[in-house]
Amino acid sequence: MKSSEATILVLPGLGGGTDGHWYARWQAGLKTAEWVALDDWSSPARDAYVQSILDAVAGADRPVVLVGHGYGSLAAVHAASDLADGKVRGAFLAAVPDIETADHGVAEGYRPLPRDPLPFPSLVLASRNDPHCAFEVAEDLAGAWGSRLVDLRESGNVDPDSGHGPWPEGLMTFGKFLGQLPPA
Repeated sequence: MKSSEATILVLPGLGGGTDGHWYARWQAGLKTAEWVALDDWSSPARDAYVQSILDAVAGADRPVVLVGHGYGSLAAVHAASDLADGKVRGAFLAAVPDIETADHGVAEGYRPLPRDPLPFPSLVLASRNDPHCAFEVAEDLAGAWGSRLVDLRESGNVDPDSGHGPWPEGLMTFGKFLGQLPPA
């Protein structure tokens, strides 16, 4: 599959990201990428986020590929059971947070985290020094979801603070992942 054959739904993490965040850059640079709308990025409620994803998938006129970061990745996992009809062709899930150890109210809304295999191919991209998730936790979640784990080594939270503004290596990984998905 090529990016031009899919609607790429960008699912931001807490705060919604900045213009310099890799997923904001991708959304601006990929012609078929769309930002999933949400009223409150500072405290994204799970049910509202999941519904926004479901609405965006329903409104897409092409097959969909989800691109999530942080809580956007978690929202995709929570939405997955309602996305088993084949329209979503894959999910690229970066910097999945460990909601079991998180000590803020947003995490509570995402508990319990589904552990069923996702109904579409997926990548979990995890760093060995992410302050929000131990690598072993990300590895366990990837296994539960049937996702391929991509070891980002020492990449922090894969955000501008860790030097991942444009993140060209991520874009190459995304392109390779797209190429492995069935064509539209």
